[in-house]
Amino acid sequence: MPVNHPLLNRPVIGPRTETLGMHRLLPVAFERRDMTALWQHTIQRIEADVGDAAAMIDLSMMLYCHFRADEARALLDQAIALQRDFCIVHGDGSGLKVLAFVTPGDFMANTPVDFLLNGSDAVLWLRYVDADTADLDGLPEHDVALLAIGEATEHRAVLARMAELLPTLGGPVMNADPRRIAGLTRDDVSASLAAEASLCVPPTTKVDRAVLESIGSGATELADHVASLAFPIIVRPLGTHAGGGLDRLDSPDAALAYLATDESAKFFIAPFIDYRGNDGLFSKQRVVFIGGKAFPSHLALSDHWIVHYLSAGMAENADKRAVEAAWMEHFDTDFAHRHAAAFAALNRRIGLDYFGIDCAELPDGRLLIFEVDVAMLVHDMDDGETFPYKKVAMQKLFDAFVTYAGALRGVGYECAA
Repeated sequence: MPVNHPLLNRPVIGPRTETLGMHRLLPVAFERRDMTALWQHTIQRIEADVGDAAAMIDLSMMLYCHFRADEARALLDQAIALQRDFCIVHGDGSGLKVLAFVTPGDFMANTPVDFLLNGSDAVLWLRYVDADTADLDGLPEHDVALLAIGEATEHRAVLARMAELLPTLGGPVMNADPRRIAGLTRDDVSASLAAEASLCVPPTTKVDRAVLESIGSGATELADHVASLAFPIIVRPLGTHAGGGLDRLDSPDAALAYLATDESAKFFIAPFIDYRGNDGLFSKQRVVFIGGKAFPSHLALSDHWIVHYLSAGMAENADKRAVEAAWMEHFDTDFAHRHAAAFAALNRRIGLDYFGIDCAELPDGRLLIFEVDVAMLVHDMDDGETFPYKKVAMQKLFDAFVTYAGALRGVGYECAA
């Protein structure tokens, strides 16, 4: 039976390599639109051609959208075993050709380059690499490349391999130093930024499970393991993002209660910083840096110290949205101006073409840094009627990315697609 869906009514320039991409599929799931027709069409493609790796990529992404991560990863691995290169066409495909080196994983494994090219006519090529990648031969023709792999425990080996391979690649490469990306662990970031007076980066320490058990049982004190550290503290398992496993511990007893809910072997611990504003709310900002310039991505206000945009009630609260709208509209002359020294320090210390931060503004004027990463989700999926200001701000960010990448454009590469 033929199927119909708006995303299928578009020209496809390379059916064996071209995928729908994150910028097309994620909004369908985000807005809870019916994906049945897409699902059926993609399965029909695979049934008709078991070697249709591009269809497998699309189906894998749909599975990730439905939180079926194990199935999604298995299908993704199957597709990559067939071929390593896939493309996503924006607009009419007549614009910049961007090659992103990515590694298998979910939506937070790699820089969201697909979203960053929204509104352009770019063609995005994805080359999947891993720790066993032998070389970078046979790359698709491109104008500029980007190392898009995010920091993660499971990415250490592939980043180390790319540190060996990238010097063999001619032409412009954004985020070309894998060692800097690998150094974006929470403890390394806190150590590297500790001396910057304009920043507050709570010292973060890696500890074994046995340490928390010892503290929880009363066998040792917190300060026995980390000098001058006292309750309350925050704790999270290594390798987690988006608040996964994050909690606040106010006493030794809380450590044992926390361990009863988490089986991880290693954790990060850091002092808890109360960053509430005068209105009693916690405000967290996401800022993206492109070629040294800062751009606003989102601001969320919550009465809980763990601030997530989707659970902060932004869509339901016009006052909160007004704060975010003003922050975005006056970002360059207000927030970025006040924190110019902090932004300069971040650019100097991080040393990457593209990265993002989650942060908050402290009463003493310092910028509190929660996280630095190259793979933070940056998007324009929020409803245009509820968040009219966000489409404008995000397109400005996307245009800046395309402009910066275009300025690095080389002669191009006459490689086989």
